[in-house]
Amino acid sequence: MRQVKVAVVQMRCTGDTGENIARAEQLAREAAAGGARIILLPELLETPYFCQKQKPEYYRYAVETENNRAVQRFRETARELGAVIPVSFYEKRHNALFNSVAVIDADGAVLGVYRKSHIPDGPGYQEKFYFSPGDTGFKVWPTRYGRIGLGICWDQWFPEAARVMTLMGAEILLYPTAIGSEPGDPAIDSRDHWQTCMLGHAAANLVPVAAANRVGTETVEESEITFYGSSFIAGPQGQKIAAAGREEETVLTGEFDLDRLQAERTEWGVFRDRRPELYKALVTHDGTG
Repeated sequence: MRQVKVAVVQMRCTGDTGENIARAEQLAREAAAGGARIILLPELLETPYFCQKQKPEYYRYAVETENNRAVQRFRETARELGAVIPVSFYEKRHNALFNSVAVIDADGAVLGVYRKSHIPDGPGYQEKFYFSPGDTGFKVWPTRYGRIGLGICWDQWFPEAARVMTLMGAEILLYPTAIGSEPGDPAIDSRDHWQTCMLGHAAANLVPVAAANRVGTETVEESEITFYGSSFIAGPQGQKIAAAGREEETVLTGEFDLDRLQAERTEWGVFRDRRPELYKALVTHDGTG
């Protein structure tokens, strides 16, 4: 039996990087005090969500992994707490800029970096101006408490990503997120669609899925987004184990026996009965492969 408690941190982000890191650490410590050993923080937690507008001055937020304040701070925190803490950050590598996650194991070691594969571009979410498409491919990380797969926000809408990570041995899927209202059409509320997509990933792959979002209203010039929180942890049949509201900062937890879940995946036969040779259209853009 490999029992592990997973936590999701939901928080607001201000213009003060030090304040944001300190608040994230405080909530991570609350999670660890409650027994959590894998702790997920929101996307780009160090700053407000600057991608609402195309402003070159925000390129200054990007730094190398080894120089990032949040990554280095949470290396110490993870080591002290004995917890796995992935950290989302704006990565600079030579002349390239990425939306990335550093995977920090329970001993404080950085196991590696995942770079966001799917980069959105729309009103209020103009990420193609700031980030190159990730070049790491999907990865699975063998942490002290289990094998985790990580996507970042827009990645979570793609069932292919979840399936690939599960095929690679992921036992839990984690998605740091920054999502809320649509500046182009304030009447749109994607919250239920967002959750349903990921509940489907959990059910289709028979693995727990966790998503950590931010809360609060953030403004860049005339653009405004109200982040709708609603972070959650899903069980392997697509059921919500824990869910947050739209406004509060909070910590959610869910506990799983990873050995039992592995046995259930085998018993269901979903992976046994796959027919990869029939799925060639998935690796084309127009479905004619």
